[in-house]
Amino acid sequence: MNQPVQQTHLSKSRKLTAVNGQASPNAKVNIKPLHPTYTDNLSVTQRLQFIQKLQSSLEIDTLIQQLFNTINGLIELDGLTYLHKEYDLTIHCGKTKHHSCSYRIITETDQLGEIIGYRQQRFTEEELTCLEDLLQYVVCPLRNALQYRSAIQAALYDPLTGAGNRIALDNALHRELQVCKREKQPLSLLVLDLDYFKQINDSYGHSAGDYVLKQTVACLHNSLRNVDMVFRYGGEEFIVLLSKTSKKAAAVVAERLRKSIEDMQCQYNNIAIPLTASLGTSTLEAKDTIQDLFNRADQALYRAKASGRNVVISS
Repeated sequence: MNQPVQQTHLSKSRKLTAVNGQASPNAKVNIKPLHPTYTDNLSVTQRLQFIQKLQSSLEIDTLIQQLFNTINGLIELDGLTYLHKEYDLTIHCGKTKHHSCSYRIITETDQLGEIIGYRQQRFTEEELTCLEDLLQYVVCPLRNALQYRSAIQAALYDPLTGAGNRIALDNALHRELQVCKREKQPLSLLVLDLDYFKQINDSYGHSAGDYVLKQTVACLHNSLRNVDMVFRYGGEEFIVLLSKTSKKAAAVVAERLRKSIEDMQCQYNNIAIPLTASLGTSTLEAKDTIQDLFNRADQALYRAKASGRNVVISS
C-alpha cells in the first residue's frame, strides 16, 4: 500500500512541507516495518490489543476516536483528523497543532480517505515509521466502517435527494414522540407538496424533475435548524419533523419554507423553472398517536392545495 506522507509546519509567512525531515511536495513512501526502537517497546500483545480496539465498532466516529486514543498511547498526539470527500466526512479528535503528518489510505480497490495527526513538536523519522506500520491495521476496520455507513445510508435515506426515507421517518417519529412525552416538549410536523410537479416533468423532462427535487431538499435544509429533520414521503411530497416546536412556531417555519421555495432560483440547463409549494402543519396533542399527528397535517395540506396552492394551513 503506497501512501503519500506529508509533515507540515505552518508559520505566519508560509507552509513548509517535508517528508521524514526532507523537503518534498509530493513524496510517496512504502509501509515499512517498525523501527527497532519501537519494535522493542511494542509487543505482540500490544499489537493484538490495537487491532481488537479498532474492530470494536462499525461506527466511523467511534473507530476514529479509538484510533486516536490508541495511537496516542504509543506515540504522543495532540489531535487527529479523518477526511473523506466522497462520503462528505470530517471527523476531528483532540486539538490541531503546528506540526502534522498526513496519510492517504489507498488500496488497489479503495480510496479510504486521509488521516492527519497533529502535535506541538515535530515528528521524528522513527515516529513516522511507527505510524506507518500502525496504519496498516486500520485498512480493514476503516473499509468495514465505510461499507456499514453506506449500508445505513442506503437503508434510511432516499438515494435521489439524500432526505430520510419512510423507514427513517418511522424511526424518528417514534423516537421524538417518546422524547416529547418524557420531557413535556412540543412536537410539530409539516407536510409539504410541490405544486404542479407533474407539469414540471411534462414540460422540462424527468431529469429536470429530479433536479428540482434535489434542489428542494437542499433549500429545506438551508432554511431549517440542524436538529430539524427532512424526509421524502413519496414523489414530490416531503415531511419536516420539528422537535420542541410549538404550533405557532411551526406555522412561522412553514411560511419561511414556502417563501424560500418560491424564491429559489431553480435553473436547469439555463432554463428557470418556477416552483411553489403547499404546506400543512400539525402539533402533537395530549392524546395523539403518531397517525393522528400525521393525519391532521395531511388534511391541512389538502385544504392548502384546494384553496389555490402556495399557502400554509395549520390544523
